[in-house]
Amino acid sequence: MTKSELIAIYAKQRNRRKKEAEEDVNFIFDTIRDTLAQEEKVVLTGFGTFDVRERKEKRCLTPRTREPIHLPAGKAPAFKAGRGLKDAVKGRKD
Repeated sequence: MTKSELIAIYAKQRNRRKKEAEEDVNFIFDTIRDTLAQEEKVVLTGFGTFDVRERKEKRCLTPRTREPIHLPAGKAPAFKAGRGLKDAVKGRKD
């Protein structure tokens, strides 16, 4: 599913214009992004948790040329699925 498809489904189910639905979806994504940028967690009970994790520096190989490269330490967004999402994917019902 793409962002456009998500917006279209949201607009149809909530009886909203696509422009309004797009603003709502963008607001949610922007809020999650801004919260992670402040290195705070976003916990969506039953869905999952977004957070920021530290990455250690490491040496890797470029897949095409096999040349060694150095990746510096840094921060990366991460997502951990909640039980409700895991159960839905597995086909379990509550």
